Amino acid sequence: MANVSTLRFGAQTDEVTSLLRIVNMVRLGEAVTRPEIGRVTGLGRGVVTQRVDRAVEMGFLEDAEYAPSSGGRAPRTLRFRSERGRIVVCALGGLHIHVGVTDLDGEIRAEAHRVWDIASGPEETLAVATSMVDELLETDGNPPVWAVVVGLPGPVDFETGRPVAPPIMPGWNNFDVRSRFEERYSAPVWVDNDVNILAAGERARRREDNPDLIYCKVGTGIGAGLVSHGRLHRGANGAAGDMGHVRVPGAEQQCRCGKIGCLEAVAGGWALVRDAREAVAAGGTGAIADILASGAELAPEDISKAAERGDALAISLIQASARQIGEAVAALVNMFNPSVIVIGGAVAAAGELFLAEVRHRVYELSLPLATRDLSIVTSVNDAREPVRGGVDLAREQLFEAVFPRWFAEGRPTLAAIRGAAIPA
Repeated sequence: MANVSTLRFGAQTDEVTSLLRIVNMVRLGEAVTRPEIGRVTGLGRGVVTQRVDRAVEMGFLEDAEYAPSSGGRAPRTLRFRSERGRIVVCALGGLHIHVGVTDLDGEIRAEAHRVWDIASGPEETLAVATSMVDELLETDGNPPVWAVVVGLPGPVDFETGRPVAPPIMPGWNNFDVRSRFEERYSAPVWVDNDVNILAAGERARRREDNPDLIYCKVGTGIGAGLVSHGRLHRGANGAAGDMGHVRVPGAEQQCRCGKIGCLEAVAGGWALVRDAREAVAAGGTGAIADILASGAELAPEDISKAAERGDALAISLIQASARQIGEAVAALVNMFNPSVIVIGGAVAAAGELFLAEVRHRVYELSLPLATRDLSIVTSVNDAREPVRGGVDLAREQLFEAVFPRWFAEGRPTLAAIRGAAIPA
């Protein structure tokens, strides 16, 4: 049996490869008894026993209950020890902070939500976010943190974990978000665009299908997460899917990014609030006018809810947004050819009213072959989706992308993961 030194992965041996595979098979439920592992891997009984014993010794697996007998002696099942560590997800939105703590199987153990303006800046925002996480971990008995995922509402360089010129995040450009969390929790940290995290959550629902999927978020801003055959597609620098800043022909509105005529400046939630205010000032009446007359702050969610209740002004705003979104999504469909498009976000919360207009434009403007097997659906609108998506991303990184780097340590360490010459 190999000792720890031979498992330090200067080169992956057959033993290392099979150890990794066995742990992941048990973790994913693909094979949970020694005979099953032998059948799936083709390894002999003695080798399987040796590898499993090693994984048990390292703390990844343990024996569980007996499986049903198929005629002979009932085999004992194995279980992945998901309780050994925690995954932390911190989803920062334009106007909120949502944090969650899960075990290594992704079961949510605790979560918290707080209204917060991301424009408060990185120092203050991250201080609040980490204090929220600390409270959850303390309630959970301060278990070891194995991974942290942070979602940001703007472009992110995934390799460095730094936001890049995010339009709604003043003071955040090139801020080292990853290091702030690494120093706090002594665990590997992955920082990504919030739409990619939502796309990861939708991917997890369809894991067996290896989907080609687009998650289109239409909230205060607009963005898309792209999943290609089960893998998140971020592009060369992490900018893939930033459809909110595609130019709309003929549009003259100024965007928050400083450019003119961006899709977000025409169809995003903040643009709808602007247009609603202008319409009411010009004499518009109804639910939106009543909200503004009361002195309350108008939000994109208010427009969606008013549209669902039949308010004429709200319906016209939602349908105008959906038409523009549908045209932009149609271009993505022709280029990317997804099997599923998921529409989410505060504006899309208007439901079928929004979705019907998007579908109409996509099917009208996309190629027949690209839409032949295409389904366009709304997101499940589950408040826990950012946490579940973040966990899916964390588990992918921990147990697929960087597993060989830290496996010998028994748990992920910064030295093992960040110290390698391979980019994170």
